[in-house]
Amino acid sequence: MDPLLGAAGDRLSAYHDRLARLVAVDSGSGQVDGLREVGDLVQGWCLGAGLAVERVPVADPAGRPLGDVLIARRRGAGARRILLAGHLDTVFPPGTAAARPFRVQNGRAYGPGVSDDKGGVLAGLAAVEVLTALDRHRYGELVLVCTPDEEIGSVGSRPLLRTLGAEADVALCLECARDNGDLVSARKGVADLAVTLRGRAAHAGIEPERGANALLAAARLTVALDQLNGRWPGVTVNVGALEAGGRPNVVADRARMLVDLRAWRTGEYEAALAEIRRLVAEPVVSGVHAELTVHAPTPPWEPGPAGRRLAELAAKVGAGLGVPVSHTATGGCADANLLAEAGAAVLDGLGPIGGADHSPGEWLDLDSVVPRVALLAGLIDAVGAIDAPTCSAIPE
Repeated sequence: MDPLLGAAGDRLSAYHDRLARLVAVDSGSGQVDGLREVGDLVQGWCLGAGLAVERVPVADPAGRPLGDVLIARRRGAGARRILLAGHLDTVFPPGTAAARPFRVQNGRAYGPGVSDDKGGVLAGLAAVEVLTALDRHRYGELVLVCTPDEEIGSVGSRPLLRTLGAEADVALCLECARDNGDLVSARKGVADLAVTLRGRAAHAGIEPERGANALLAAARLTVALDQLNGRWPGVTVNVGALEAGGRPNVVADRARMLVDLRAWRTGEYEAALAEIRRLVAEPVVSGVHAELTVHAPTPPWEPGPAGRRLAELAAKVGAGLGVPVSHTATGGCADANLLAEAGAAVLDGLGPIGGADHSPGEWLDLDSVVPRVALLAGLIDAVGAIDAPTCSAIPE
């Protein structure tokens, strides 16, 4: 058996126990007490593995606390800095961990956050422990970062992620592999948009002409935004929520729309966002004024040459372990987008295989833990062994 697989197998029992403990704690975005509790657990395991740990509190743009970014570091004998990036927050409300506790059935683990991303974070830590057990330290520095706000766009963690991404040669992101085992080599950019429309109320029967109908303006804008679909390849615009008015006999004086914009390419992302701004600014009902707010805009992660070679290197490492490796692009965004924007060569989906994220059926394939931890450890070791100043020299 390959030593990486053997050492990863030695970590399986601890991985299982740690996963059960993390999933038992509610840690939805903004649930600061729970996020700090899972951060305490991960910090203890990191310290036990010989990593130095720093905790950095972060807040949203309004100053509301979001929890701590955990940054754990270990020096190696080489020159290359490798960033392992995961997140501790989930999308689930308080009480979910008790209502849907961790369980194992037919080789799969279930529970809130089991795949997204508690299983991935623990795979990153296990890979560090595997390399330590085998005395393989050809990297210059390993940095494990765990954020508390990825599910809401990393609104508090962005400055730190950009700094860490700029400092890293390679960022290996710990979102779990797709349910067919694929790694992730590209992600769409996303912008969450809120449109607030303000009109003028009036009696709908006696003097409707005195009103300015914000609901009508929102309906027309919805149609105009929907017609942007197909204008650029791979760009999608979805009006996901529309709230307006209050009574049928009153001309609606207010409306609010929530819109999702996604695109594969930076130029198309920027062009679509500019067109949305133009449509919002253009009056479609006399007397109604609209205002656009862009929340947590995240640019596309477009794979460059170094990123493609990194994916090829992962496939080469996987072949040596007997672990088939393929990769794909996905429409969901993640911290990988921000790290790529900062300049790191990025590969994602390096956690175990999982699926049904953000749903009650979220699962993680426990049989995939050992091979995927071994793959991650082997990739770290292979990147650390590259005898070149930059990751542009990752061998083809």
